[in-house]
Amino acid sequence: MAGFWPKVCNVSGMILVITPSEKAQACADAVKRATNQEVEIASTLRQATVQLRTQEYEAVVIDQFLVDAEPDESDLLVQHVEGGIPVYVNFAISGVERVVRELRAALNRRRKEVLVARKGAEMALRSELKGNVTALLLSCEMALNVPNLPSAAEAKIRAVYDLAKEIRLKVGLQSEPALQER
Repeated sequence: MAGFWPKVCNVSGMILVITPSEKAQACADAVKRATNQEVEIASTLRQATVQLRTQEYEAVVIDQFLVDAEPDESDLLVQHVEGGIPVYVNFAISGVERVVRELRAALNRRRKEVLVARKGAEMALRSELKGNVTALLLSCEMALNVPNLPSAAEAKIRAVYDLAKEIRLKVGLQSEPALQER
């Protein structure tokens, strides 16, 4: 089922760094080197909220100073983060290397969470389809065994059977009934 999931499950995009710190540009440069992703900077929570309304970010690095100074703005900002992961860092005591480490750890956690969620969804879908495809294949087999079945009806039932087999192969279902040739 590897090709089954759309690419949108793999969120890859920009990173937003929100801080009034003088380290902002150095941090953005280091993050860009470490992640190979574009990085934007916002110096205020309000400016960051505007950016979040117009652009999706894979991660949002938020200066803890701003969160503490403006808790209401911070709550509004987090509502707009959407699919990205917020990473809280105290720029006053954290060096650029630590910010990069924290961001990498958060991105790795998110990628693992997405992978686990994807696998769970695949298993649930496969389980749900297995019963339906089995029932469809068995129904086709039983219909094809009806005496005096018109050839036009037989051809249509065989076409449905073939489609069900194709679905079974695409989603990786095994141990389905095999149609006996008449």
